[in-house]
Amino acid sequence: MPRLAALFLHGTAVGVMAHGFLGLRTLPVDAWIRSQKGGHFQYLTIQGLACAWLTMALGLGCDLLPSFTALRTAKRASFMISLPLAFVISAVYWSLLLLFPSLILQAQLPGSEPSSSQTVPNLTWVPLDIDLSLHLAPFVTLLADFVFFEKKYTRKQVQIGAPLVVLVCGTGYACWVEYCASYNNTFPYPFLTENPFNIRVGIYTFVSFLAWGCFRVINALHP
Repeated sequence: MPRLAALFLHGTAVGVMAHGFLGLRTLPVDAWIRSQKGGHFQYLTIQGLACAWLTMALGLGCDLLPSFTALRTAKRASFMISLPLAFVISAVYWSLLLLFPSLILQAQLPGSEPSSSQTVPNLTWVPLDIDLSLHLAPFVTLLADFVFFEKKYTRKQVQIGAPLVVLVCGTGYACWVEYCASYNNTFPYPFLTENPFNIRVGIYTFVSFLAWGCFRVINALHP
């Protein structure tokens, strides 16, 4: 029974996240984003989505091939990256969307028709089904998977492995997004575009510590 529940969770998560990614093509800013350096992969959201999708796909592989231990090892390694990353994406995105949407949403491109149905009409809003698939489903499904179907990480993995993973991923994304912005003359998120370099470094550092703290807390609370 647990294996069937895990199979359902992993299969559903893979489908929902794929729907979110494919739905990017329907957004009015899709062509503009694709024309930029880095395309959609400038966005931490999309990198996090890719990690979460890979983790769930590996989980699906473990469900179908339970004797293939290499898949289990790969999933555990992927989980250490994808779970805290998904938490950071959800926490930052929904907080800013509710309180300061202009700091997280792209302004409408010149020539596009303004949306009179939104509270802030000059922003490009994402359809709800795509929004949930990109910014909520990864964390919810990863958290459910970790709590119900995974073992907690060892103290050594939490104290040594997790900080190293966060350091590499945080530094890697910071360098990548700065590199893309040097070509695009803008950042994928307005709250980065509107801040100077020293403040951006502070943001990268804060988000990295948030990811590490999230991983430690979730692992500590694991039953």
